[in-house]
Amino acid sequence: MGQLTKQFGTIKVSLPIPHLLNLQVDSYSVFLQEGRKERDPEVGLEGVFRSVFPIEDFNRTASLEYLGYEISEPKYDQAECISKGLTYEAPVRIKVRLDVYDVEEGTGNRTFRDGKEQDIYFGTLPLMTEKGTFIFNGTERVIVNQLQRSPGIIFEHDGGKTHTSRKVLYSCRVIPMRGSWLDFDFDHKDILYVRIDRRRKMPATILFKAMGMSKTQILDTFYKKEFYRLDGDRLLWKIEKDMYRKDVAFADIPDGKGGVLIKAGKTITRRDWRNLCESGQEFMEVAPDSIFGLFLAQDVVNEKTGEIMAEASDEVTPQLMEALREAGIADIVLLHTKGAETSSSIRDTLALDKTTTMEKAQEEIYRRLRPSSPPTPEIAATFFDNLFRNGDYYDLSPVGRYKLNQRLGLNTATDVRVLTDEDILQAIKVLVQLKDTHGPADDIDHLGNRRVRLVGELVENQYRIGLVRMERAIKERMSIQEVGSLMPHDLINPKPVAAVLKEFFGTSQLSQFMDQTNSLSEVTHKRRLSALGPGGLTRERAGFEVRDVHTSHYGRICPIETPEGPNIGLIVSLTTYAKVNEFGFIETPYRVIKDGYLTEEIVHLDASREQNQIIAQANAAVDENGRLADEYITVRATNGDVLQAGRDEVTLMDISPSQMVSISAALIPFLEHDDANRALMGSNMQRQAVPLLRSERPLVGTGMELDVARDSGACLLAEGDGVVRYADAERVIVAYDDLYLEDRGGIRAYDLLKFHKSNQNSCFGQKPTC
Repeated sequence: MGQLTKQFGTIKVSLPIPHLLNLQVDSYSVFLQEGRKERDPEVGLEGVFRSVFPIEDFNRTASLEYLGYEISEPKYDQAECISKGLTYEAPVRIKVRLDVYDVEEGTGNRTFRDGKEQDIYFGTLPLMTEKGTFIFNGTERVIVNQLQRSPGIIFEHDGGKTHTSRKVLYSCRVIPMRGSWLDFDFDHKDILYVRIDRRRKMPATILFKAMGMSKTQILDTFYKKEFYRLDGDRLLWKIEKDMYRKDVAFADIPDGKGGVLIKAGKTITRRDWRNLCESGQEFMEVAPDSIFGLFLAQDVVNEKTGEIMAEASDEVTPQLMEALREAGIADIVLLHTKGAETSSSIRDTLALDKTTTMEKAQEEIYRRLRPSSPPTPEIAATFFDNLFRNGDYYDLSPVGRYKLNQRLGLNTATDVRVLTDEDILQAIKVLVQLKDTHGPADDIDHLGNRRVRLVGELVENQYRIGLVRMERAIKERMSIQEVGSLMPHDLINPKPVAAVLKEFFGTSQLSQFMDQTNSLSEVTHKRRLSALGPGGLTRERAGFEVRDVHTSHYGRICPIETPEGPNIGLIVSLTTYAKVNEFGFIETPYRVIKDGYLTEEIVHLDASREQNQIIAQANAAVDENGRLADEYITVRATNGDVLQAGRDEVTLMDISPSQMVSISAALIPFLEHDDANRALMGSNMQRQAVPLLRSERPLVGTGMELDVARDSGACLLAEGDGVVRYADAERVIVAYDDLYLEDRGGIRAYDLLKFHKSNQNSCFGQKPTC
């Protein structure tokens, strides 16, 4: 007699748990772009080929153009690969064309001479099984997804720990996907320095000048201007509406109607200032010595003689003022550097910078990064352009561009993957504002600043490395041999690509022997995230902060399931409902609440977009009309604080209580009554449970058992409605509805696994049930 099942849950879950292996399978499918008529030229394998091709020789006499690729059927099926110790892979063929040109010696103009097109065997590519694994040399392996710092920009401060004065020093770093890192940091004297690739620091204004900016343009970019007029011994200041200063009036300020608006010696209030601006007065008299210590915004030129009396950024002194009066110069423009929110740091940095022209600045940068070889202006200019402006050497990636736009408030198109002048200037403006206002630093452990590199991206990067190595070999071969007599297959040797892939799948830290102790251990291994591996952290370097649970992990990374020992917090698991978006950020679903009523709308939000939301728990009481029952309910706020809020303030609601934990933790009944340490051990120990010879239902379950068993791939499932025509211990034959599998007549045979050896040397078998 079958067991009766009673459901004790009272919370209605509005969204089914997504397929637990979608993460791996979908990522690799996007990499291969299977079944697409039109392949996306920016994505996956197609994107890798297009980023390396066309390959030209050094003299531009020949060019190897890429036309497309095809992946054939694998030679052996999965069962054969496991039994024979082979790799489950498919042959790749690429179509290329070798174009040969005649180049005129004097002009360098090219004329087309000949083109040869050819289909070339380009080695093999490991395929993923429907269970999200790779069969490599007869064993099933899993590529673990990597959690690493996102490309983009991050603003930090040292908390006053660096300098003996205990002054808080601010810095920012621009991190690309590929290319030179760019660091800006302030020292204790408020001088702004730049480092490229963590080399020797130099004044940041050298970089601005190398970008083609003059001294005046730099000052105009970062400072507002104040206009003053010399009227005999009097000094008049032009009234600007947004430059209010709580100063004492130096002289009586008229109201424009014969009366006095503000008397001398009175402190100017905001109301006085508003009345003054509305009175239509253009200038007000200020103390002649009030501008001493301020700085010129532009060069002061004696129009009679053409002499430059003072340069932009020079300090205003009594001697300079006297000289200006004698020369008859009436109008002067100064930098607005008064007040707590505007410092003279950029101007001070300019004073330290000895370069005068764009060429000199570019040469200085070249010397700092390449101290051994003396540069020419042309070499220095090319070198500088290649640092940040050339897509071949610098790539922000769509993720980096998205994060840069988001943090700096820009609207640059996502296909602009190099660093623009606007990006750099806006980054400095934000950094200076943070320093002047003592703003908070970015949190590098926030999941808005960490992204997941899925299996497709990891394999794509390895393929690119192999292609770049092959590109070098092709260029050398083109320069040595006579290209006109060669065919494309004489130039292309796919062995470097094959070697890189073999090394990655065989020995990489992220390519792991699959844990096959039971069905749960299989699924959790494929949903694991690792902060270790190439480009990530090391156990020795990782501190407490990066391992700790963060408020942004809620609904994305399980706070319970992580190994004990040196890897604690570095290897984590995705939660039940978590998914990874196109940029690699982890999203979690929420129900939308409007005016206190639950709607059917469900939104998936990453950690950055979740800011400023008021989120209710999944068990919040709801009345029969779909309205939150209690007037005040417990919610999560922006910074993870738990507090009480009115129902009309609530914007989102959790989908399910199991949303915040991984599938392993969600299998523990009454998890909320467990101590956190015991729950951690329990979720890890479930993965070590030895499977039973006779499988049984648990007496108490949580409802997650079905999802784990179904998605693990251990069970064969019917593909639709139909009739079982035949069943024995080794085979099941199902006749489906004609519409379902028209091409096969609706009949499908399933061979059951018997005494199949698992990776843990245990025995795995399937039996037919109904």
